[in-house]
Amino acid sequence: MANVTGGTQPKAQIVAPQLGTAAGKTTIEDAVVAKIAGIAAREVNGVYALGGGAARMVGAIRDALNTTDLSQGISVEVGETQVAVDVTIVAEYPVSLQKVADEVRGAIHRAMVELVGMEVAEVNVTVNDVHIPSDDEGDGTQETRVQ
Repeated sequence: MANVTGGTQPKAQIVAPQLGTAAGKTTIEDAVVAKIAGIAAREVNGVYALGGGAARMVGAIRDALNTTDLSQGISVEVGETQVAVDVTIVAEYPVSLQKVADEVRGAIHRAMVELVGMEVAEVNVTVNDVHIPSDDEGDGTQETRVQ
């Protein structure tokens, strides 16, 4: 067991092997960063959907056409070394909204660091709505008030 003073753990340094001397530049498009953030957010338990009302309506049409937009509800700003992400979610009822928002923030942060390789400036989460499962139930027939 390691004895660490000062309350910090030593950080492991990863040294990537040099595979060649080819020079070049890697560019990652904003749409790719947004898509990765969207996938990460959707994987969090308690997230029902991404985006506001209009975006979800368009998303439902796209889903019906089998062309899902994985970056729906995601806005990104990508700089040279940093990325900022804004995400709008619909949470399942009854979940702790703060807990879901924190988990979405963490999932997106991990994805940006591990997959995109950029430092995260901020991840802002907006909870736009709460989905109640009973809203999906029913056979579509309602008793009318007037006959």
